[in-house]
Parts: sequence; structure tokens; C-alpha cells
Amino acid sequence: MPTTTFATALGVCALAWNDAGLTGFFLPGAYPGFPDAATHDFAPPSWIATLVTRVQRHLNGEAEDFADLPYDFGGLPAFQRAVLQATLTVKSGHTATYGEIAATLGQPPGASRAVGTALGANPWPLLIPCHRIVAANGKMTGFSGPGGIATKTQLLALEGARLL
Repeated sequence: MPTTTFATALGVCALAWNDAGLTGFFLPGAYPGFPDAATHDFAPPSWIATLVTRVQRHLNGEAEDFADLPYDFGGLPAFQRAVLQATLTVKSGHTATYGEIAATLGQPPGASRAVGTALGANPWPLLIPCHRIVAANGKMTGFSGPGGIATKTQLLALEGARLL
């Protein structure tokens, strides 16, 4: 699977793709064998090069919306796919709760744990903004990316979200 790594304001990130679309996004520290400097493991196609620029802008504080990307949802279970697609509707500077995502899918409030589980396995953190999903009481919970809740809070602050 082709990948490329690139420098951002938060550190080195990585993207992976195939012919069907984007297969992964890795925050700093999440990509196996992460290099200290940006490198291209494969020459990226133009849409990946454009995405690199968009991610860099976003992490420099210029809000980008990544809902338009060609995600390769092919290997994901239907529920996880639905959760990720619903999460794409939560825009920069805003948050939603796990229960609100469940309700969007026509699920009862008790499904919020399943939503959290689906988001915990998000192959595209930041791009599919699982960091924007918070507990019903507004607490920062459940971010499986490197740095955990500290990274989640940093991303939300960067986007101008109101934090408790």
C-alpha cells in the first residue's frame, strides 16, 4: 500500500491509499517506523499531494473540511462506516456527543458505547474528526490517537471549539 509522510505543525503525519481511495491517516507517532523528517515512501498522486497541503493548512489553524475525500470504506463493518460518515458532518470548531451520533443513526442512547468503539478504530483520525466527539457532559474522553485526550484537546483548541 503506498504511503507518504510529511511535516506538519504537530509533527510528521502520514497518509496511505490504494486505487479505491484513502486507506489511512496517521497522526505524529502513530505510523510504524515514523521518520524524524518528512519523506515520500511512494510518489504520491496529485490528489494526495493536494491533501498533504490541506492537512498542513488545517494543523496551522486554517480550518479544512475533509468530507470530500475518497475514503476506502470497503473493509469496514456497516455500523462503523455509518458512524464515520455521520462524524464527517461535525464541522471544525464544533463538537457532538457519542449519543448524538447514535441518534443520527437512529440508534438508542445506549448505542453511544458502540459509537465510541467504532470511532476508536477510525483509520482516518483528524480527517474523519473523531476528536470532535465528546461525552454527554462535555468531558474529553476516548481518543485512541497518540497523545490520547491531550491530543484530542489540542486539536479541538486549534479548531476553535469551545472546551469545558
